[in-house]
Amino acid sequence: MSKKKVCILDYGSGNVQSVLNMFLTLTGGVVVSNRAEDVDSATHIVMPGVGAFGASMEKIKKMIPLEVLRREVFEKKKPFLGICVGMQVLADKGYEFGEYDGLGWIPGGVEKINAGDLPLPHIGWNNIVASQKTPLLDGLSASQDFYFVHSFVFREKDGADVVAKTEYGGKFNSVIARGNIFGVQFHPEKSQKAGAVLLKNFLSLS
Repeated sequence: MSKKKVCILDYGSGNVQSVLNMFLTLTGGVVVSNRAEDVDSATHIVMPGVGAFGASMEKIKKMIPLEVLRREVFEKKKPFLGICVGMQVLADKGYEFGEYDGLGWIPGGVEKINAGDLPLPHIGWNNIVASQKTPLLDGLSASQDFYFVHSFVFREKDGADVVAKTEYGGKFNSVIARGNIFGVQFHPEKSQKAGAVLLKNFLSLS
C-alpha cells in the first residue's frame, strides 16, 4: 500500500485529525489538503464530515476545488469515500435547518432520521446489514458494528445505490455506493478494528 496517496479533503471538518490518524496506521501516503494539485495527484480521495449539511456545503464550495474534484472522481474514476456528513453531501438536497443543494453525485435527499421514540442524535455502536456485496465490506461480518453520531440520513432515489442499512427506530441507509463513489453514515475512524478493515479495503480499490 506504499504507492497509495490519500487526499483527505480539508474544509474545516472536525473529524479530519481522527480520519488522518486512522489512515496513517494503514499507509504513509496521506495528506490533508484542499489544494488542486493534491487532489490531482491523489490515488484515493476522502470527504470527512461532522456538523450540519448546509454549513458543510457552504465551506465545501468555498474551500474545495470542486471542478478538479469532479474530474478526478468522474473522469479518472478515483475511489472516493464520504464519511458521515461527507456521505450526506453526495445527495441532491439536504433538509437540515432549511433546504440546501448538495453535490448531486448520488440522487437522493438528506432528511431527519425517523427514530420513533428513540433519542436523537443516534450516538453509539450499531450494526449494518448489507443488502449487496461490495469490496468495501470484505472481511467484515454480515452484521458488523460501527460507531454512529448523527440525526439525519440519506434517502436514496435509486435502491441500487444502497449497500447496507441500519436499524434505529426504522431502517436507514448506512452504506451507499455508485461505481467508484462510496459513502458511509458511520465513522470508520472511531470504529476501531472494523473501521480499519473498511479503510484498508478502500485503499485496495483502484
